Amino acid sequence: MTKSILIDTSKCMACRGCQVACKQWNQLPAEQTTFTGTYETPPSLSTHTWMKITFNEVEEGGKVKWFFGNQRCMHCTDAGCMISCPAGAIYHTEAGTVAIDEKKCIGCNYCVANCPFQAVSFDRATNLPFKCTFCLDRTSNGLQPACAAACPTGAITFGDRNAMVSRASMRVGQLKDAGNRNATIYGLEEVNGTGMLYVLADKPEHYSLPADPQVPFGARLWGVLFKPFRIFVVLAVGLGLWANRAQVKEVEEAKKAQKSSQGVK
Repeated sequence: MTKSILIDTSKCMACRGCQVACKQWNQLPAEQTTFTGTYETPPSLSTHTWMKITFNEVEEGGKVKWFFGNQRCMHCTDAGCMISCPAGAIYHTEAGTVAIDEKKCIGCNYCVANCPFQAVSFDRATNLPFKCTFCLDRTSNGLQPACAAACPTGAITFGDRNAMVSRASMRVGQLKDAGNRNATIYGLEEVNGTGMLYVLADKPEHYSLPADPQVPFGARLWGVLFKPFRIFVVLAVGLGLWANRAQVKEVEEAKKAQKSSQGVK
């Protein structure tokens, strides 16, 4: 059955408990950051940060408002990463989420380039992409995602998609009655629906979300023209990447040898 995570941004207080829980559960190391004038940290998603709270300061009518967003893989139905993957390493799970089979991945980096939410990061050390997994290891064993379990305000909930949509609709109605005329559900129709659903009190841009996310045309072209020849393309790309890694390794070994000889002198 299709599952969804619902994030009610109107209840988020930016404590980042979800962000910490994600790191702890997935054993992701901390990152060294530099203060850039914002409380938002780290500055972007990475192989060590799969979800992050965004801080958005918006001035309207002479007043400043804060909007807290939640950035991560959206687990799209129309997934640009999956469409563009030449190795078939990215797929939809039974719950409707998007997962990566590391054993099939050839490290081409196309998934990163074709994600309309910029939510996939690439690790050059392992030649593998990383992103939010929807805590598949937890949810498949009857547990909530780590972020939902850690949220102290109830802003993050998890369950069957239909139930999450009903809950979101009710909350949007309440927000509109309270004067938030731009309140809406995000993820209901975007890229044919996403596993991540958001209750927004205002415009998507105020939460670091694209107003109209689209799968890049190049990704669709790839799916139509090159899919019949996928095996040949995979072999060609894989061979090219192998040759490139071999060349990089050779250069690194040459540099080490040079430093070693200079040290001897």
